Order: sequence, then structure tokens, then C-alpha cells
Amino acid sequence: MKKGIYILPNALTLCGMFFGFYSILSSIKGNFVYAAWFIMIATVFDGLDGWVARLTSSNTRFGIELDSLSDLVAFGVAPAILVYKWSIAPFARIGLAVAFLFTACGALRLARYNVQMGSTESKAFTGMPIPGAATVVATLVLFYSELHEGIPDKSIFILLLTTLLALLMVSTLKFHGLKELDFSRRKPFWILVAVVLILVVIVIHPQIALFVFAMIYMAVGIVENTFLFYRKYHQKRTVGVK
Repeated sequence: MKKGIYILPNALTLCGMFFGFYSILSSIKGNFVYAAWFIMIATVFDGLDGWVARLTSSNTRFGIELDSLSDLVAFGVAPAILVYKWSIAPFARIGLAVAFLFTACGALRLARYNVQMGSTESKAFTGMPIPGAATVVATLVLFYSELHEGIPDKSIFILLLTTLLALLMVSTLKFHGLKELDFSRRKPFWILVAVVLILVVIVIHPQIALFVFAMIYMAVGIVENTFLFYRKYHQKRTVGVK
């Protein structure tokens, strides 16, 4: 701290925190679609601050801690308040408990990530990343609002989905992230074509496309880990038989 801090990556981090804070205010006022979009904007800044820090070699312990605090506001508290005010408040204490569970598991996920950084978290994420869980909640609100008017009435599905997301964050399941890709090396041409096609789909119908991509990310993580667990279990049985 005596040597100063890097302005650009930390400013981007604070921008993400601001949109998370603004999402909370929007949820309190009942502007759920705006609240969801503000969470999505926060995810953009969350990706930018890390990318800029790596690009400029400005990673610091201060930046890491500030990023975690920003993530807790934007992706832990904001989506929990959003989903509570939007759908699960009619469940009374159960809805309140599930909303808090989401926030608490998000905080635990961030704390574990900071402790494991540079070791087990060097490649794949251990547990669903908190921005990914927040994205599922935000895109669900956008998807529903695009197809229906008003808000859902006491939805068991949304209550269970919120609980599942909370548990996935503190699980030991492996989830992939962009940090596994080395953008400094050449990639096959089809990857660029795939990126263009994804952008086209998002532009055509962003609410539906973003929700589908978020659910695919969650589902792929669960299916992949189930397959890995089955293969590991099968190998142990094979070794035991021999």
C-alpha cells in the first residue's frame, strides 16, 4: 500500500461493485428486469478487471481482496435480494433462509478461492464460480420477464434452483472458466467462427440466449462431474476385482 495501487483494474472492480449495488436498489424498488441487467453488466466488469490486471501485470493482493468484496456485493448479495423479492418471498422464512444460503455460500466460495489460489484453483474452478451462479439467477429473471408479464407466484422450481446454485458454489465439483484458455497462442479458425455465431444468437434474442447459455454451463458442469465420478468409481471397482 505504501507503494501505491494500480488504478485501472481496481477502478473496473469498483464499477462492478457499483452495478451490484445499483441492482440491489432496483430490486428493493421492484425493478427486477433492471436489477438483473445490472448484475449482467457487473459480470462484464468482473471479467475486464482480471483481464486488464493480467495483461498489465498489475495483480496485487489488494486487488484480489477488493475483487472478492466486489463479487460478494454484485454476485452474492444482489442476486439473493433479487430472487427473494422477485419470487421466493411468499415462502416466508424458508424463502429468507434460501436467499441467505445463496449469499453465505457465495461468501464461502470466495473465501475458499482466495485460500486455494495458486494451487488447486490454478486451472479449473472448485465449485461453481459465484458470477456463474449469479448469472443463472439474473438470466432467469430476464427469460421469465420476456415470456410472461408480472412475477412468478411462489415458485417451488425457483426456490429449489436457488438452493442448488448455493450448494454448487460450495461443492467440490470442477467447473471450467475462461482462465483455462491461453489467448496468447494461436487457436483453430473454427473457434473464431463459433464466437461470432454466439454473438449473433445473443444479439437476436439476448434474454433467451443468455439464459440458455447459463443453464448449459451449469448442466455441463454437473454432467461432466457425474461422468468423472462414475469413471473413477468404475476404475476402483476394476482394480478391486483384479
